Amino acid sequence: MSTVLYGSPIFGPVESRRLGVSLGVNLNPAAHKICSFDCIYCECGFNRNAIFPQTEEHTIPKRETVSKRLEETLQKMRSEGKFLDVITFAGNGEPTLHPDFSGVIDDTIRLRDEYYPKAHIAVLTNGTRVTDKGVLEALRRVDKPCVKIDSMDMKVVRELDRPTGSNYDVANVVKALVEGELNNLVIQTMFCRWQNESGVWVDNMGIKAIDLWIDMLRQVSPAELHIYTISRETPYKAMATATREELEAIGEEARAYVDYVYVAK
Repeated sequence: MSTVLYGSPIFGPVESRRLGVSLGVNLNPAAHKICSFDCIYCECGFNRNAIFPQTEEHTIPKRETVSKRLEETLQKMRSEGKFLDVITFAGNGEPTLHPDFSGVIDDTIRLRDEYYPKAHIAVLTNGTRVTDKGVLEALRRVDKPCVKIDSMDMKVVRELDRPTGSNYDVANVVKALVEGELNNLVIQTMFCRWQNESGVWVDNMGIKAIDLWIDMLRQVSPAELHIYTISRETPYKAMATATREELEAIGEEARAYVDYVYVAK
């Protein structure tokens, strides 16, 4: 398996197929993933249950370190005349798990306003912490809170996304998003096929699954929808992509509830 890990706390800029020229912020260690999901398709590999040495590459970066490195990078980019569309919180796992996530967002807004005031700030999150009021308030302050919802069927979620917390329920995430009124909300969904423990090939694209997913879109009324399929090597091998025709058909159905639908090529 070829695992993709990102530098910490700043990496890029890279050309994002969904967001444009993106400077990445990784609030997790550079050497391994920390996530509240353990998705079978994650390019960063599976979660690892191990005790790591307390070196910089194995620890979560402090708020002050993130701010310092981000400012240094933005200063350098601006001095070199480089363009920037977005500062994106992504990297090796779930960014909202950082103990000072809200403070980091405040620092990033301040630095963005100083160096690249036209750039957006995006957070790619699996939504496991949107029920936390502090996290939700921080997501309200960014330009693009991008929440991943791959299915409304918890059986599928447990197979595909594999939440690490036993009390996770995607219905609670939807409820928090509805009540939180994130007017700039982006929903992201991975459509794919995989072989389950019984050896049967299944997917998250059946009629019932799509009906439940469409109803979720109706409830949360996102500003944007990004749908895509596998584009890199996956840690779980028995997986297959959705076809372009399937993605386009799903996207066309979703356009009744979302003004902007991005279908990955």
